[in-house]
Amino acid sequence: MEIDRLMKIFGTDGVRGKANQTPMVPEIALALGRAAGKIIRSRSPKPRVVIGKDTRLSCYVFENALIAGLCSMGVDTLMVGPLPTPGVAFITRAYRADAGIIISASHNPYYDNGIKFFDAEGFKLPDEWESEMEALIRQNQFQDCLPADDEIGRNTKIIDADGRYIEFVKATFPRGISLRNLTIALDCANGASYKVAPLVFRELDAKVFTYGVSPNGLNINQECGSMHPETVQKAVIDHRADIGIALDGDADRVILIDEKAQIVDGDTILAICARDMHRRRLLKNNRVVGTVMSNLGFIKAMESQGIEVIQSSVGDRYVIQDMLKHDVNLGGEQSGHLIFLDYNTTGDGLVCALQVMRIMIETDSKLSDLAAFVQRYPQTCVNVRVASKPPLEALQNVQDAIKQVEKTLESSGRILVRYSGTENICRVMVEGPKYKQVIQLANQVGAVIKEEIGVK
Repeated sequence: MEIDRLMKIFGTDGVRGKANQTPMVPEIALALGRAAGKIIRSRSPKPRVVIGKDTRLSCYVFENALIAGLCSMGVDTLMVGPLPTPGVAFITRAYRADAGIIISASHNPYYDNGIKFFDAEGFKLPDEWESEMEALIRQNQFQDCLPADDEIGRNTKIIDADGRYIEFVKATFPRGISLRNLTIALDCANGASYKVAPLVFRELDAKVFTYGVSPNGLNINQECGSMHPETVQKAVIDHRADIGIALDGDADRVILIDEKAQIVDGDTILAICARDMHRRRLLKNNRVVGTVMSNLGFIKAMESQGIEVIQSSVGDRYVIQDMLKHDVNLGGEQSGHLIFLDYNTTGDGLVCALQVMRIMIETDSKLSDLAAFVQRYPQTCVNVRVASKPPLEALQNVQDAIKQVEKTLESSGRILVRYSGTENICRVMVEGPKYKQVIQLANQVGAVIKEEIGVK
């Protein structure tokens, strides 16, 4: 397949797009497998790669294409089937594989899909690897390193991947306590965690009411999961649950619901866990990594505890990069990506939920009591679907609208306008002292963006 030399295959979080439309087509998946295979084989004499996926119908297409590409280059593949993204990172390390791949578009609808790569340690690939893979695909030069006929790779199904990951997650929870006194409302988003998540909590003795555990290939994230926490909010009330847990399609992010059916987002979860780790002297360098989207209330809560907040770019890979750079073992995003580097190398919704429930049990606190620690500033985010992504600095009308908001808020708030790294969306976040005001100001800027570059 000839690739447009100007097209960038990798985005901010692997390869992402609508299934069966460039770049998410089987031809590029095959080429990605071959490119990854060539690079990995140059570093290891007999390499192997773990391949996992979520529950999207199109995963079959890309799974088989990746396996074909890798095996054609002499790389063995270990197929784990539907498994959370953090589970694939864990299995990659557990099997001492040379790389891992997860086929998932995370929180996006079923018709989108994505391909993300992990290195041997379970961290997302650095930009240099992605650039090298893109160059190989454009050159389409694989004939020079094809394996001998008897060295073509083999594909093997790992039958115990689910069990291994379940035991790994449970091991992050203290053996001396259990969840027997907690009632949980759990929404798995009809995604990759639909089998493992209920088992983790039930094997730790919790009473669990499950939702979003009947994937059909088309219903992942559909009015369920972390993008639609109202399902769990209602379930918490119906079952008088102590906590609600809403995972996204690949379970690398989580949104919690307290016993009053109030949403506890990633900022507040991060604050709860940071304060606990700081109290137990487990928070490295008294620092935590958030993002430029982190609520000002979160930052002030951390300052009150003597904890420094490092603000990274939005995206869990950037959070992790800053965690490694600054020697920090806890970081996360408002969206619910929480990274506990003492346990895993990527966001892990199950590990995160267990850490919060451990704190609830050890402090004899309700989730609402813990969440009250963060006094959130009114904040809203308007998403504008765009036809293209020109530099925002080049859009004078947009810049004028932003400056007007900054003048209105002065030092009492802020505005952040950025493009999504995974979708054709421009996000307008406004934070300020009055909720009605921030909504009005965000919509004001959003309308200008829609007029300039919005989908007509």
